[in-house]
Amino acid sequence: MQDQQQNTPAPRRTWLAALADEPRFLMLLPGLFWAGNAIVARSIAEHIPPIGLAFWRWTVAAVLIAPLAWPHLRRDVPQMARNWPVMLVLTALGISIFNTFLYVSAHTTTAINIVMLQTAMPIVVVIATFLIFRETLTGWQAAGIAASLAGALTLISHGDPAVLMTLDFKRGDLWMLAAVVSYAVYTALLRLRPPVQGLSFAFVTFALGATLLLPFYIAETVWVRPMPVSVESALAVGYVSIFASILAYLAFNRTVELLGANTAGLTVHLVPVFGTILAVLLLGEELHAYNLVGIALIGCGLWLATRERAS
Repeated sequence: MQDQQQNTPAPRRTWLAALADEPRFLMLLPGLFWAGNAIVARSIAEHIPPIGLAFWRWTVAAVLIAPLAWPHLRRDVPQMARNWPVMLVLTALGISIFNTFLYVSAHTTTAINIVMLQTAMPIVVVIATFLIFRETLTGWQAAGIAASLAGALTLISHGDPAVLMTLDFKRGDLWMLAAVVSYAVYTALLRLRPPVQGLSFAFVTFALGATLLLPFYIAETVWVRPMPVSVESALAVGYVSIFASILAYLAFNRTVELLGANTAGLTVHLVPVFGTILAVLLLGEELHAYNLVGIALIGCGLWLATRERAS
């Protein structure tokens, strides 16, 4: 009997569990879905109020993820409740503030400025992790951030550095800069999250984030304008709830867990990469040499920053 037990093969891991341990795959998802988030935010800015979009984004995301999180919540909720200050800070920074400020910024600035300012996030994450935890960069991480930033700026400037000097910054850019700082601090502080199942953490932060936004949503509805009931608003909320929220946040939080905040922050540089790819595939835009150079630099930067773990 003992020999039979010893010879029993270990249960095979599912393909989903295997992907959850592959940070280089996980890093692709937030960049892809957040590229769409910036485009959606700008395209519907004239029709949908920003707090309304943020509130319904997290409300719908919480409802959709609840059945998946339910089996884990009985075990995980007490632990998150004991760590309520950390949960509250993480939720406020990464859920309520960041996305609301991004949607507010979309009303007075351009999509390219939103993406441009987001490229600063990896640098701000590095500053935050140093100030809070005194964590310094490794040589590979520094090289990866530099190469990736150069690639992102190449895509944004269309290969002409002079373009960066002529960008027209507006009031909305201050909102976006505040959003970047908020999410950078959230990323740095993720190491303090309770050791609970990822679905439980996502559900609680999504639901709590919507609750924190509720009084502001009511005020916006009464004194500014209500959230319109239309096919356009339903599609916008559907995209940002499923893709930019559930899938992107699960992937990003897991990437931070596997690689640390400094390296995971580089996922933001994939936003202009996927923005370029989507424009070529869906809008028929022409692919230029600077697109290939920028994408190659970002790919090189991600490889350098993740090299130590891969080896």
